[in-house]
Amino acid sequence: MTAKPQLVLDLAGVLVSNFSSTFWLQLSKGSEISFQDIRVQFDAIRKDLWTGKIKEDDFWEWMSLRINQINKERARALLIQSLEPLPGLNYLAEWSEMADIHILSNHCKEWLESILERVEPYTKSITISNQVGLRKPDIQIYQHVGKQFEAGQTVVYIDDQEKNLKPVIELGWKTLLADKEHKWIEKVEPMIGMRRRTFD
Repeated sequence: MTAKPQLVLDLAGVLVSNFSSTFWLQLSKGSEISFQDIRVQFDAIRKDLWTGKIKEDDFWEWMSLRINQINKERARALLIQSLEPLPGLNYLAEWSEMADIHILSNHCKEWLESILERVEPYTKSITISNQVGLRKPDIQIYQHVGKQFEAGQTVVYIDDQEKNLKPVIELGWKTLLADKEHKWIEKVEPMIGMRRRTFD
């Protein structure tokens, strides 16, 4: 029996939305810092947040120094609400019948609990960057996931950022860029060798 292909999926931008502009606008509302400035400053600490060098509590302390009278619980709720399910999430059950599914995400696991509850029944592994101290596109995080694969297995990796796809090519993985119109979904089944059932 041929081993199942391995389907590795990013979360944000693939199965759930990225942080929305609305989230940042709501946070900066009534503050002296602008929407653009808070996003730029967040980008400056994103690497440390995604690799766990900055813990979640430290992040909210960092935010409180920039946004006056921020309510951590309200802000946290807004952030989690901004991570809305995308269409790809509805295909996990179907894809899991033909492939072993693995999640690989640059994120803070504490913000993903409700999403992970939906994903976990269909996955073989879940790797969140702040839990392993590595982030994409560092090749070591892909190698960390790849330790679970057997030699010769087909591996398909899907991400919404092209820079995150490039490192896996040297690992022999197939890649697929997730577009904002979600047309990538129809390309998954042929890549994992899935065929629609036909009846005589």
